[in-house]
Amino acid sequence: MKKLSLAFFALFGIGITAQEIDPEIKIASENLEEQVISWRRDFHQNPELSNREFKTAEKIAAHLEKLGIETQTGIAKTGVVGILKGDNTGKTVALRADMDALPVTERNDLPFKSEVTTEFLGSQTGVMHACGHDTHVAILMGVAEVLSQNKNKINGTVKFIFQPAEEGPPPGEEGGAGLMIKEGVLKDPDVDAIFGLHINSATPVGTIRYKPEGTMAAVERFVINVKGKQTHGSAPWSGTDPILISAKIIDGLQTIISRDAKLVDGAAVITVGKITSGVRFNIIPESAEMIGTVRTLDPDMKEIILKRMREMVPAIAKAYGGEATIEIQNNTAITYNDPELTSQMLPTLEKVAGKDHVELVKATTGGEDFSYFQEEVPGFYFFLGGKPLDATEPAPHHTPDFFIDESGMLLGVKTMSQIAIDYLNQ
Repeated sequence: MKKLSLAFFALFGIGITAQEIDPEIKIASENLEEQVISWRRDFHQNPELSNREFKTAEKIAAHLEKLGIETQTGIAKTGVVGILKGDNTGKTVALRADMDALPVTERNDLPFKSEVTTEFLGSQTGVMHACGHDTHVAILMGVAEVLSQNKNKINGTVKFIFQPAEEGPPPGEEGGAGLMIKEGVLKDPDVDAIFGLHINSATPVGTIRYKPEGTMAAVERFVINVKGKQTHGSAPWSGTDPILISAKIIDGLQTIISRDAKLVDGAAVITVGKITSGVRFNIIPESAEMIGTVRTLDPDMKEIILKRMREMVPAIAKAYGGEATIEIQNNTAITYNDPELTSQMLPTLEKVAGKDHVELVKATTGGEDFSYFQEEVPGFYFFLGGKPLDATEPAPHHTPDFFIDESGMLLGVKTMSQIAIDYLNQ
């Protein structure tokens, strides 16, 4: 019996797994590396906060339109969506990149360092791509160009989703993945599966890390308002100190983690990230405000923690003669990688990065609103190496010294391009 060609299997829709990346995808990606890095540097030097990614969106839309890709703008305020139809019919796959920067003042000494400043929640601050979203946008723009040059390999449709406000919209506004879904981003055509990546400063360049099922935490944002009684700093007995009450509340919240959370079922974190109170050294103020986050990887544990927070905050304030209220807002669900989809696409990761460079990891307490897409359709989210090979202690994400090795971006372009093709052709 004659050996059947790969074309035969493709023609009759029989699933096959190639052992190496498609050579044309590889060459097209490598030819674009310099351009992808250039895009990234431009976005890094000109960062925009959540729901304010106007110039970023304009550049993305212009690129997609230049490629002849059907382009939609103004989705969830500043989001951009590109739709690329392959030469053959089939399913629809979505690839997502987040666009927004953070209110962080950059300390890196780079020729493309951000010098942008703004006012954020009443405070003057710098603006910086301190989480790598600039690389995500540049990578997906590269993927769009690679796939537009290889439409003959696409059995179906690729939807490129450039999402605003992953870090959360400003207070009082809607935004992010939730609003994109609400406005129909997964419809017309209906998306069958969605993929996303996040570059990581602690993962070596050339490495991809992944985890089936729960991979990142559910995230809640909370605001605690404490009411005391203002008085002179020299006579604390004549007032009620909201700063002292706030300190006791913070201490109490940590006992929820150490005594109420069943940590053998998954990690959990309560962090107060901002506290505001007082105007002068010798005045005990009337009020204080605390803003923080809760991270959980187990749904039942999440409910226990939130219940205890609602009970504890007003009780502690009352014990010290004051009052306190707490508001809790859901920011993201658990980032859940569909096990079947993860297993299906693992061979793609291995053939692009090399099997020795694809690592199974434990879940993290970081959060991602990509999780909202995964609640609607099967999704797979993985981590891309951005740590220089000679780095010892890379700066964490969301810090002024956060740094990404740009040489890691090429693997992102190759992987996302090959994932789209392999998913649609299996």
